[in-house]
Amino acid sequence: MRGLFHYWWLFAELGLSVAVHFTYAMTIVSTVLLGDAIQLCCSSFRRRIRASRESSATTHHGTFLDGHEKAPIVLVHGIFGFGKGKLGNISYWAGAEEKDERVLVPDLGSLTSIHDRARELFYYLKGGIVDYGFEHSQHYGHSQFGKNYGQGHYPEWDESHPIHFVGHSTGAQVIRVLQQMLADKHFEGYNESTADWVLSLTSLSGALNGTTRVYIDGLNLDGKTMKTVSLLQLLKIAVLVYEWLDIPVFKKYYGFGFEHFTLPWHKIGLRGLVKCLAGHSGPFATGDWILPDLSIQSAVGINSNLGTHRNTFYFSYATKRTTKLLGRIVPSRLLDIHPLLMIRSLQISCWKHPLPDIPYEGYRDEDWQDNDGALNTISMLYPRFPYSHKNCPLAPDFKDGQALQPGVWYFTILEADHIYFIVNRDRAGIHFDVLYDSIFRRCRKELKRSWSSIRRSR
Repeated sequence: MRGLFHYWWLFAELGLSVAVHFTYAMTIVSTVLLGDAIQLCCSSFRRRIRASRESSATTHHGTFLDGHEKAPIVLVHGIFGFGKGKLGNISYWAGAEEKDERVLVPDLGSLTSIHDRARELFYYLKGGIVDYGFEHSQHYGHSQFGKNYGQGHYPEWDESHPIHFVGHSTGAQVIRVLQQMLADKHFEGYNESTADWVLSLTSLSGALNGTTRVYIDGLNLDGKTMKTVSLLQLLKIAVLVYEWLDIPVFKKYYGFGFEHFTLPWHKIGLRGLVKCLAGHSGPFATGDWILPDLSIQSAVGINSNLGTHRNTFYFSYATKRTTKLLGRIVPSRLLDIHPLLMIRSLQISCWKHPLPDIPYEGYRDEDWQDNDGALNTISMLYPRFPYSHKNCPLAPDFKDGQALQPGVWYFTILEADHIYFIVNRDRAGIHFDVLYDSIFRRCRKELKRSWSSIRRSR
């Protein structure tokens, strides 16, 4: 009887999760289609405006001027995210990119691994054909080369022309991995690359240390494989079928970024799809996708190879939608939590890691209970596992005037859920403008780099 109840609860929870996620996805799709329908009604006028904007956006190397104050700000989306040109007129950043004339919004793989997205981001900026690396590609069974970005969106990017990066969710970790790749000179033909190509890194609800949510969604405790019955298994099926069908009109609006795995029906046939679904090939079989990177075990491994660099400014805005009630951590302000995150917020606050397979020495469940519905708040503060990086609280209310030093993680905690500051700016209200105005103003006015100090550091 007890076992029967367990399975009944498992399928009930899975059904509810699927319903919530499907409803949210359909809401986004219907919004996109409605927006396109409105565009068709006044196509001539809209087309002229869009052509003008695209013309100015494609000549990035002529738009950005030399000097740190003119350095572009690059917004890097998180899991299931998208960049400019996808999902119609919907902005992942809820229009924050309009706050500054020198902002780039790349469209990277929404479910591809942190490594693959970091490589894509580099070539998006510098230009050329994406090179995922020979050894990495051989190990994970996909093509070494990907999309051709042509001249790139900021080809002059180097130590003298550094960039401000802002990453949401997994986007923050993508930027960190990219910076380490630059420091380690991992890009063939760019032996002059250094960590100093990154002037500042701002993490917004960043997945800096992994999350316990991946285990709730269906990842096993090994941080790699999936449970047989889980939300992730259903996601796997949906993604593989979508990629296999390869319908151009759908891909125009949204893609998961697995083109380098060669998944379309006209290339692998029905037998190839069956092999992928059975777990014998493809990204879900090899583990070269984003969810395994988000396990605490994987995050500890990734962080062990990432540094906080002495000439880069680091900022972290962690989010939290939980509070302590009668000695227990529970979701707070339920009406302000997005329906997509409400159930997971409760589950994360109650989740306990089975002993003795803890992900790192000193792990405690209570440290990981505060969350924003997707990530644990402890994970978003600053890199701290397997070791804590130098850090300092950020002045409250985003006040100017705080003496800022490079090589230090300045962090603060905001009362918000994981998607409070993206997609729908009306949810955040005035807090949206306060946050992004502060981030952009800091990039433009406060963050300076002393070239003499860089020379001394070498």
